[in-house]
Amino acid sequence: MSKSLNDLEIYREAMRLGEIVWDWVTQWDFLAKDTVGKQFVRATDSIAANISEGHGRYHYKENQKFCYYARGSLAETQTWLEKAARRELVDAELARQLYRDLESLRKRLNAYIKTIGPPSDTHDS
Repeated sequence: MSKSLNDLEIYREAMRLGEIVWDWVTQWDFLAKDTVGKQFVRATDSIAANISEGHGRYHYKENQKFCYYARGSLAETQTWLEKAARRELVDAELARQLYRDLESLRKRLNAYIKTIGPPSDTHDS
C-alpha cells in the first residue's frame, strides 16, 4: 500500500522550508520581491510541488522524474538564497541555517530517489 503524501518526511520538510522563504520575502521591499523574491519563492515552492506531483503519478519512473525536478528546484533555491544573502536581504546566520536545511533535504531526497523502483512481485495471500 502506498504511503500518503503527508507521510513523506521530505515532503513535509519541503513545505516547511517554503513557508520560511515566503515569510522572509513578504517582508522585503518591492524591487527585492519583484526580482529575487518571486524566483526564490517559486523555486522553493517547486520542491514540494514536484515531490507531490511525482507521488501522485503512481508510476515509479514518473515519480523519479519529478523527484529529479524537485532536486533541480532545490539547487535553484540555494542559488536564490545565496543571492539574497549577498544582497543583505536575509540575515547571514538565517541564510546559513536554511542552506544547511536545504543540504539535509537534498541528501534525504537523493536517498528517497534510490528507494523508488518497480513494484515488488510479491502477492498478498
